[in-house]
Amino acid sequence: MSSTTAPSLSGPAPNIRTVLPGLMLAMLLAMLDNMIVTPALPRILGELGGVSHLSWVVTAYILGTTVSTPIWGKLGDLYGRKTVFLTSIVLFLVGSALCGVAGTDLLGGTGNGMAELIAFRAVQGLGAGGLIVGVMAILGDLVPPRERGKYQGQFAGIMALAMVGGPLVGGLITDHLSWRWAFYVNIPLGGAVLVLLAATLHLPKRRTEHRIDWLGAALLTVGVTALVLITTWGGTEYPWRSAQILGLTGLAALALAAFVVVERRVAEPILPLRVLANRNFALITLVGFLLGFAMFGALSFLPLYQQTVQGASATNSGLLLLPIMAGAMVTSLLVGKLITKTGRYRIYPILGGVFMVAASLLLAQLDVHTSKTTAAAYMVVLGIGLGCLMQTTMLIAQNSAEQRDLGVASSTATFFRSIGGSFGVALFGAVFAHRLADGLVARLGPAAPTLDGGGGSFDPATLGALPAPVREALFGSIADATSQVFRWALPFAIAVPILAWFVREVPLRGYNDAPGETLAEATGAPAAAAEAAAGGPVAGEGRDRAGAR
Repeated sequence: MSSTTAPSLSGPAPNIRTVLPGLMLAMLLAMLDNMIVTPALPRILGELGGVSHLSWVVTAYILGTTVSTPIWGKLGDLYGRKTVFLTSIVLFLVGSALCGVAGTDLLGGTGNGMAELIAFRAVQGLGAGGLIVGVMAILGDLVPPRERGKYQGQFAGIMALAMVGGPLVGGLITDHLSWRWAFYVNIPLGGAVLVLLAATLHLPKRRTEHRIDWLGAALLTVGVTALVLITTWGGTEYPWRSAQILGLTGLAALALAAFVVVERRVAEPILPLRVLANRNFALITLVGFLLGFAMFGALSFLPLYQQTVQGASATNSGLLLLPIMAGAMVTSLLVGKLITKTGRYRIYPILGGVFMVAASLLLAQLDVHTSKTTAAAYMVVLGIGLGCLMQTTMLIAQNSAEQRDLGVASSTATFFRSIGGSFGVALFGAVFAHRLADGLVARLGPAAPTLDGGGGSFDPATLGALPAPVREALFGSIADATSQVFRWALPFAIAVPILAWFVREVPLRGYNDAPGETLAEATGAPAAAAEAAAGGPVAGEGRDRAGAR
């Protein structure tokens, strides 16, 4: 008998407790920064000007994040996640610092402050893309699939906290400090993350021979940029049938078609098509797309309903979204623990989809008479659905991929959810605008054209100055438009549990394969000994994983 003992690869990494706080804070920073800026936009406009480009302060960040996500994931698989992740943190911090000084004498004071801020937000978004995918991929490196549920449940809670708490924190910072501190606050927090993870994060080494798919990265960037611009400009800056939108549509189609051709031929594709060929991965990625489409798109319109129809301030409207956060956080933590305990996960995306359907039906009943308590109860249902889905979609995606593709799997799942949200905002924005216009015409007749539905019409001072009949008509139209958005979200929500039903229950491994190697190669032990070190035979699991393809 050989005296060599194979090291155990089962269970979370010993340093998970020291690494976890840094990963959580990194996720919070990346998710929070998109939401925290919204309350500061009026102050930014007042200081920097450039009203026609104000929306780009948000769009540039989303664009940078979405475009870079798949690329960061692949770079992590090639070069090692620690180096790539720390690089993304540095880029995020540089972007944050530059955003804070946009339009000041530190940059010469002679340029266009708004243009500078937009450019620096794009830089910040590029870094944030690496933070989001890096956190989930690193968690996959440190924790085997069987144990990931409870940890990913905690990260889902962080995402819910950022989604709801971002506007509240942004309002407080803007009111009591300055809009620039919405960016400066990232520097000490991000610096702490950088130092902590540089000292405590230890990951397996990656292979050193690789070729970067520059052409694929360029084509993906062009295609995704065109898609985001379509969803941002369509129906707002330009009509949907305008030459600009049709041209962008053609550009996106050509770039993405060429991307698929390139990915089939290169040695190191940005998105290996073998990952998408996995049945479970394809299904759960589509579920994630619909999750972003139906819920994150529709959620964009709840604060407007609360600030107008329910008379909440910008800060208080963030507090009124707390039921969503509470439902999502409690559910995600509970689901994560149950998955870790039982090893079963298939039921949770199905249940999450059912709760999404119920929430869509309930929120479609919102009107001018709905009390805040009733609306809060509806939002708890939505939060429960999100809590069942947010971490299980990532868990299933990672469990469906080989260890060498963990970064790609994580980034692809994140990417499709982000794109779904962009499409949802575009579609539901058009639905909201048309329903609002129709409602105003029905209620006010010739007076309706005086209310264009723009941001100025919904300003509290403007609303307070309106005659009572006009204000009531506007509130009624906003309530109708909001409920119509959730009616449109309903069929997409219904598709979620249907698709999730066809996901196969592939056993969650209690170990992590060594990246780029077989388990026996990684341990230097015979195959049988390696299986024993990993917690038992893996042949059955291999058959199950193959069965999901």
